[in-house]
Amino acid sequence: MPVAAAPVPPIQAAAPETPVLTAIDRVWSGHPVGFALAVTDRQIFVGYYDAARQLTIASRSRSDGASWRYHKLDSWLGWDSHNGIAMAVDASGQLHVAANMHNDPLNYFRTTAPGDVRTLARVPMMVDAGVERRMTYPIFLTDAAGRLIFKYRDGGSGNGNERFNRYDPATGRWQALLSGPLIDGEGKRNAYAVGPVLGPDKRFHLAWVWRETPDAATNHDLSYARSADLQHWERSDGTPLTLPIRLSTAEIVDAVPVRAGMINNNTVPGFDARGRPMISFHKFDAHGDTQIFVARREGRGWRIVQVSDWRGFRWEIGGGGSLDSRLFVGGVEPAGDRLRLRVVRDGAPIDFLLDPDTLARVEERPGDSLAARLAARVAVPAGMRLGTVEDAGSGIALAWATRPPNRDLATADIPEPATLYLVLPPVLAK
Repeated sequence: MPVAAAPVPPIQAAAPETPVLTAIDRVWSGHPVGFALAVTDRQIFVGYYDAARQLTIASRSRSDGASWRYHKLDSWLGWDSHNGIAMAVDASGQLHVAANMHNDPLNYFRTTAPGDVRTLARVPMMVDAGVERRMTYPIFLTDAAGRLIFKYRDGGSGNGNERFNRYDPATGRWQALLSGPLIDGEGKRNAYAVGPVLGPDKRFHLAWVWRETPDAATNHDLSYARSADLQHWERSDGTPLTLPIRLSTAEIVDAVPVRAGMINNNTVPGFDARGRPMISFHKFDAHGDTQIFVARREGRGWRIVQVSDWRGFRWEIGGGGSLDSRLFVGGVEPAGDRLRLRVVRDGAPIDFLLDPDTLARVEERPGDSLAARLAARVAVPAGMRLGTVEDAGSGIALAWATRPPNRDLATADIPEPATLYLVLPPVLAK
């Protein structure tokens, strides 16, 4: 079960200019679900569920926004906020789309002509149809050599494994990156991983929690692994890990027990100015309040420091279905002579500035987010919020109004569709 998508934006070095908004389409707004954005040097690709909940891919030139090309795929969204869209362009220019899967068979499409969304065609199998029957959380990323990687969970919440495939553009075929899963729940649990994130050290860093059952309260044991090639994995001290990684062999960063205020997808890798890996997360403190913590690998182990000091704030985590999350945590990153950690609490962005040596909180202040900057320009009906997707490299983004999560249950009514906007930095809109 994911935390509802609300990416924490990157650091702004100065007050941002007013972005330019252009309408793309009318889209489903009955519950949040992850839309997708892929940007190349020449094109912008957008993946979303339209007003009729049909999976739709649109594209336009980066230099000429007068004309969008649209293509509707044979897949329709239900009420499940897990069923987000993943999208990427490979080295040969072909577009890949994986979407609408929550413990479902593979739902994957690929273009046959580079850059032409109207040539997207269903591909019924990547590697092994027998394995690709219960897929969730599709993610595309690239390895250190620039090759396209596909990551997904095989199995369900409380009983699943993390798997990776690698694509060969020369043959148009996928193959398993590993001989089995990277992380194995042994039929007893599953791992909810964030990453892999490529660090300044040119290694990939992965952080996760373990979940015993579909009940979100049963998250526990913050864990970590790293790899130079996504095939050979090790602990933070360089000790090789035998794959698949199991609870008994994993590196435990913080032995947080079940029902202790930790949630999946809010364990985010980051790095300090020296490139040392850090993990941001939250759990209950000794008083039972929810607090933000950071962990940093230094010396012979992990230093764990409480960052927030909130009183009377307790996020009760539990149950099944997509939660209406009260906290979103970003990754730590350098900010001048400080470290910055971006958090969204009950919809309000917050910046924590940390001492780079001790990790002690230096300042807690109001933060910034794309949603906050667009609040005065995009109409958000009562009871809704603004969903966003941002491409950090280009500054291009998406924005649309949506209702909050409803535990993946149908509501008594269906709201009017929302306008999906392309958000462009002023320099790109000229």
